Amino acid sequence: MSVNVPTSIDLLAKARLLEERWQPHVVAELNDYQFKVARLKGGFVWHDHPDTDEAFLVLEGQLRIDLPSGAVHLGPGELFVVPAGMQHNPHADEDTLVVLIEPRGVRNTGSAGGERTAEQDRWI
Repeated sequence: MSVNVPTSIDLLAKARLLEERWQPHVVAELNDYQFKVARLKGGFVWHDHPDTDEAFLVLEGQLRIDLPSGAVHLGPGELFVVPAGMQHNPHADEDTLVVLIEPRGVRNTGSAGGERTAEQDRWI
């Protein structure tokens, strides 16, 4: 009889496997929420998520999240939650590894769409 033994997830190790930038990959689910890792560099697009908050947790590197009222700067171990409906634009001057926490089915470009929109439910 085979027994599945639960294992921990090394978020940094998973994120370091990614080569593509701005393409989040799911590493775990909790109820209807997904934990995604992503490699970021450069600017993204101004967008919002009208119906949900979005959390950014920096694992490695530096992230600036531009907001209409200014910018939030995050380093390793720092977390910021973008409130639902708030326009934001993440930017990383160097390769930066992050965890995103958001409900399943949330499009990374939110209401903006466009060529930076990532495929949903890609696991790593």
